[in-house]
Amino acid sequence: MQKINRRSFIGKTAIGLGGAMALVNIPSLLRAKAPEFMNIPIGFQTFPIRDMLGKDFSGTLKTMAGFGYKLTEMCSPTGYAQIGFGFAAKMSTADLKSTITDAGLNCISCHFGKAELTPDKIDASIEFAHGLGLQQMICSTFWLPKTATLNDYYADADKLNVAAEKIKAAGMQTGFHNHEFEFNMLEGQLLYDALMSRFDPSLVKMQFQTEVINLGYKAATYFNKYPGRFISSHLSDWTTDKKEVPVGQGVIDWKEFFAAAKTGGVKNFFVEMNFDTFKDSATYIHGL
Repeated sequence: MQKINRRSFIGKTAIGLGGAMALVNIPSLLRAKAPEFMNIPIGFQTFPIRDMLGKDFSGTLKTMAGFGYKLTEMCSPTGYAQIGFGFAAKMSTADLKSTITDAGLNCISCHFGKAELTPDKIDASIEFAHGLGLQQMICSTFWLPKTATLNDYYADADKLNVAAEKIKAAGMQTGFHNHEFEFNMLEGQLLYDALMSRFDPSLVKMQFQTEVINLGYKAATYFNKYPGRFISSHLSDWTTDKKEVPVGQGVIDWKEFFAAAKTGGVKNFFVEMNFDTFKDSATYIHGL
C-alpha cells in the first residue's frame, strides 16, 4: 500500500485541506488499498456441483454468475464422463461453449485425466480445448497407486513435460493440480517438492489446492518458495477442526495468500467447495 508521509502532506499545502486534496491522486490511493488481484475475475471449479450441472447446466451456470463469478473451470467431458460429466459428453463442444458464454461466464481452464494427455489422445484433447476456447489444460494429478515409487512419479512427470511441449505449441499452458497425497513423504522426500524438481518450469505450471492447509501446508509458503511456477489456484477455507467453510471464515490468511500469489505467478483463482459456500466466498473475495 502506498503511504503518505503526514509531515510531507501538510507541508505541501499552504491553503489547508482543499489544496492538499488537489495534490493527492485519490483514485490511485483507493486502488492501492485493495489486493492487486481483486481486479482479476474470480472463477469456480465445476466438479463440486457436477450433479446440479447435470440436472440444469444453463440454470446452474447462471446462478453462479449471479453470485459474482466470471470464470469457470470445466472437467473434460470425455475423461470425467463416468464421474459426473456424462451430460457434457453428450453435448457438442460448440454447444458447451455457447451455454457457458450465454450464462455470462468464460471457460479458460479445464481438468484432464493423464490418459487424455498421452501421445495417442493428446491431439483430440487439444482439439477439444481449442473448441472450448481454453488457455490452460490442467492435469488433475497422476493417480498412481499407493505402492508407486518416486521413479514412477518421475516417469509420469517426464511424460507430462512431453505433452506440455505439444500443448505449448498449440498456444496453451499446461498445469498440474495437487491433492493432499502430493504432500506425503516418499522415499525421504516431500512428493510435491520432488515433482517440482522434475517438471520443466518453462512447460508445466502448478495449480495449488489450498485444502492442504489441513496438513499444515500454506499456499503462500509455496508461492514464495517457487516464484513464477504457478498458473492458478483452487480456493477453499477450513476451520481448525477441518470443516469446510466459505472463503474468509476459516484459518487461511487470505491477504497473505493473494500477496504471495503475485510472487508465485498465479493468473487465475477458482473456488472449489460445496455449493452452499460459493455465494459467501465470492462476496468475501470481492470485498477484500
